[in-house]
Amino acid sequence: MPSPTPDSPVELTVERGDLALAVRDHGGTGAPLLLLHGASRTLADWSVAAADLATDHRVVSMDLRAHGRSGPGDTPWTFPAVLDDVEAVLDACGIPEAIPVGHSLGGMVAALYADARPRTPAAVNLDGVGQGRPEQYVGLDRETVLQGLARARRFSEAAMGRTFPPEALETTVLAQQAAMAKALDIAPEVLDEGVRRALGETPDGQLYLRPERERALEMLDRMNELDLFPVYRRLDRPVLVVRAGRLVAQGGELAWFDELMAAYVKGLDRDLGELAAAHPHLTVRTLDASHAMLLECPREVAGLVRSFTAAVRSRS
Repeated sequence: MPSPTPDSPVELTVERGDLALAVRDHGGTGAPLLLLHGASRTLADWSVAAADLATDHRVVSMDLRAHGRSGPGDTPWTFPAVLDDVEAVLDACGIPEAIPVGHSLGGMVAALYADARPRTPAAVNLDGVGQGRPEQYVGLDRETVLQGLARARRFSEAAMGRTFPPEALETTVLAQQAAMAKALDIAPEVLDEGVRRALGETPDGQLYLRPERERALEMLDRMNELDLFPVYRRLDRPVLVVRAGRLVAQGGELAWFDELMAAYVKGLDRDLGELAAAHPHLTVRTLDASHAMLLECPREVAGLVRSFTAAVRSRS
């Protein structure tokens, strides 16, 4: 097998019990990193940032279970199972003390992994938050928040595992991704690869984007239950939390969602600021980007990660 390099990463499969985990080894030397993607995304999102980081880090990325080319497993989707997956990948790659760096869902996993595995030296969470607590939605009463979250959940459920005919792949799905790439000013092949990597097929020949609906709904439940604030308080190792500085307004019929998210951002940033002031191991940074920061500005993301890992190494 050829040796991985930043320009020529190598695809690997790590077997763990009932499932195969898809891994991409980007090569490099230096502090080891494991890159984790968001919900309903794949390791393709890390392509640009991974190549940048591999110039001075040892870099590996993976498809989380039920995503991309990783199997769904025979048991429900849970965070403990995903943490075991991460550990299996790190052990198989010979980097058990790698720093997990995750975006969105992957950021949640990174923080939880550092909390559960004391040998992990640090963690990076790029805008990975749950739905929070009603009191974090500044200016909105509890009932309004709960109704909004229930409405948002219905939208998410409707999208998970939605099938489409094969002919719609090019005309609709990939066309939408190309339009998004243009709007974000990013290389269209990154989004194209992500879609193709996530494709699944039903027995009757319909296509869908993984994760499968059953696993996706389990995943949503686990994400919505998660509160990372107790995790941040328990951790005694460095954690970098990068927040998105811009909200993308949906407008129109989704104006209610814009209001909900604007209220949550105010409370979340307030509470993270207070927590960081009381816990020196927690660093909070804001990036001039939306939640899609990993696609919008991958090199800026890589720069923040690089500065953080350099600080971690200087302390050890």
